[in-house]
Amino acid sequence: MTTSTLQNLIETFVASGPDAIGNPAALEAFSHFRSALERGEIRSASPDSSSPTGWKVNMWVKQGILLGFRLGILEDVPSGALTFVDKNTFPARHMTTGDGVRVVAGGSAIRTGAYVARGVVCAPPMYINTGAWVDEGTMVDSHALVGSCAQIGKRVHLSAAAQIGGVLEPVNASPVIIEDDVLVGGNCGVYEGTIVQRGAVLAAGTILTRGTPVFDLVHGNVLRSSDESPLIIPQDAVVVPGSRVVTKGKGHPNSQAWGLSLYAAVIVKYRDDKTSLSTTLEDLLR
Repeated sequence: MTTSTLQNLIETFVASGPDAIGNPAALEAFSHFRSALERGEIRSASPDSSSPTGWKVNMWVKQGILLGFRLGILEDVPSGALTFVDKNTFPARHMTTGDGVRVVAGGSAIRTGAYVARGVVCAPPMYINTGAWVDEGTMVDSHALVGSCAQIGKRVHLSAAAQIGGVLEPVNASPVIIEDDVLVGGNCGVYEGTIVQRGAVLAAGTILTRGTPVFDLVHGNVLRSSDESPLIIPQDAVVVPGSRVVTKGKGHPNSQAWGLSLYAAVIVKYRDDKTSLSTTLEDLLR
């Protein structure tokens, strides 16, 4: 089935609303759609050099994922001594050696509809949700989460407890995008459609959301999202968690203040050969 045919079918069944529920043709179309997601033939966002952000959101793909939730019914999912209950349209994905993905034993799960490329390493326990794209050579470390529709590039290291949000809804919103060769440190959180461009480094504990201002010490400006664009971390930026003094009310330094400060993300430098050398140890884990 061609991509254009699949898109037409998905859009038709989405438009039909509740009438799609229980329709065998809708379930068959969704089955083809989910398989295409897993093969990497379609994705919720794709590179687009003509876009200001460098990415294009494929709304119909997000609609297809939501259609799957509408079509699914709850079923018991036995798993050894445990039993789970989930929509039958999105069971856990069964990985084999033919997939070329290393999934270490210990409680990890990959949901159907997620694209996981050859050479990806999954350390337990971690989770990759449906609609996510995880490209070649990436490592998803222990307790890391890749949310629905999140786009993870090649040779990315998602360190322990890193949380990558997804953004499935609204369907026209950009998902979280982590481009090639990015290092995401432990306990980082990247949410609400943030784009982290190629080669950037997020130090442990960095939190990025649509409302997070990022203070670029190198260029002397502040990066923010806008109504038209998500927060974008520039290529090769090295971001660390910092703080800024509260200057209003009881936070004002001259007013018997409470001594408050707020979290701030700070770009302290841009990646160079020395920074790159400090990240080569991760290759020994693969």
